[in-house]
Amino acid sequence: MGGDFAPAEIVKGAVQASRELQIEIILVGDLEKLSRELKKYKERGELPVVAASEVIEMDESPAQAVKQKKDASINVAVSLVKDGKANAVISAGNTGALMASALFKLGRIPGVERPAIATEFPLPTGKVLLLDMGANVDCKPKHLVQFAEMGNLYARHVLHIDNPQVGLLNIGEEKEKGNELTRQAWPLLKQAPINFVGNVESKEILRGKADVVVCDGFVGNLILKFGESISLAVFQLLKNELSKGIMNKIGLAFLYPSLRRLRKTLTYDEYGAAPLLGISGIVFKAHGRAKANAIKNAVRETAEAVKEDMVSCISKLREKT
Repeated sequence: MGGDFAPAEIVKGAVQASRELQIEIILVGDLEKLSRELKKYKERGELPVVAASEVIEMDESPAQAVKQKKDASINVAVSLVKDGKANAVISAGNTGALMASALFKLGRIPGVERPAIATEFPLPTGKVLLLDMGANVDCKPKHLVQFAEMGNLYARHVLHIDNPQVGLLNIGEEKEKGNELTRQAWPLLKQAPINFVGNVESKEILRGKADVVVCDGFVGNLILKFGESISLAVFQLLKNELSKGIMNKIGLAFLYPSLRRLRKTLTYDEYGAAPLLGISGIVFKAHGRAKANAIKNAVRETAEAVKEDMVSCISKLREKT
């Protein structure tokens, strides 16, 4: 029930994922509304619905809403994972509420102090994983090390990157650069069981210097929001320029297929959802503006995390450290 286009686009994406990926999906939310949406599709009898009478809105206080709205769709969905009735949960709703519900009901993996949100960004030749993207605005050096270790495992097992290169987001390449947090984190990351490649400047994120880049959630969320806006701005600038004059318009006709492919590569729809790493259960957060294609891709990536048993992978790492 969460997200700008819920429940219509969420249901549509779930139907597409069930059809194309052959994955069992349970819909959680307003029974009447979900049933009405499912009537649009032949598969309506194959997608079970679990009723939830309440919805946590985007402007509500996450922790307070999770505690007060016991029958909110986020709470009910997370409870299905807790009770072993589902392998994972995906939500496009309130990020803070999803994190709070997951922490209250599923808890943290032992040894993980701060769960983190990990987000993929497209590169010319692949992807880069950034974390934390907003769950922890204030961090200690040891938290960045945990982010790096979890991101490293996710890149290996879900993104299938052999021996991922892990970098620390900073204002310069030298280990002496940065604020107190990054300077203290650098030697800890150097000693961690990862392929640490040192500091990564923001200009190098999309150049592929590292497969995984770690930072605190305050900086990460700024990068995430700016990245989303800059891609939209670039396409608007291109549209404005190419619509000027008859020759530009003729050229646009030839460039249009390439521009469509580029836009598809850059849109969040292709990257589905972001995992909440460090939770003792598989939880993914889809974009608030997610439409059907994004939900379908979110299901695909979530299923891969289930297949690779990400919780056990992180748990085993924390046991060693």
